[in-house]
Amino acid sequence: MDTSKALLVIDVQQALFEKSTPIYKAGELLQNIRTLIEQAHRSGTPVFFIQHANNSFLAQGSEGWQLHPQLQVTKADTLIHKRHGNAFEQTPLHQELKARGINTVVVTGLVTHGCVRATCLGGQELGYQVILVSDGHSNYHKKAASVIEEWNQKLSETGVDLRLTQEMTF
Repeated sequence: MDTSKALLVIDVQQALFEKSTPIYKAGELLQNIRTLIEQAHRSGTPVFFIQHANNSFLAQGSEGWQLHPQLQVTKADTLIHKRHGNAFEQTPLHQELKARGINTVVVTGLVTHGCVRATCLGGQELGYQVILVSDGHSNYHKKAASVIEEWNQKLSETGVDLRLTQEMTF
């Protein structure tokens, strides 16, 4: 058990799976995220589910705002509600992680060039080691595969550690 790590599941919410341009490789993405959550739960690694709210399709409390039904949230998990791309901005996430002695965040979720990117950079700014699961984030862009590849490369160049789902250990 590595108590210095936490898994951040960013914005895996129902409305994002219902857009006219579908989430790229949604089935594979959900399976990879489920695998990460199961591994984290088995090892006792804290899991944080982040939910974005806005005034349109992700209105807080709406059906679309809810976490995807395939996610297995337990009572031990922490829910963080946010209104900005960076999950650390104006949320209790940083305080929750610090209180638990966590210095490494493993990032997975939606969307690549939005909240995933912003949270990786925000975590780095606060001094966390950031691991981005390179096959554990996606988006609904018409060129989704190239967006994922581009941001994996750009974030890696900033010092974010990239790992495949199968390479992750908790």
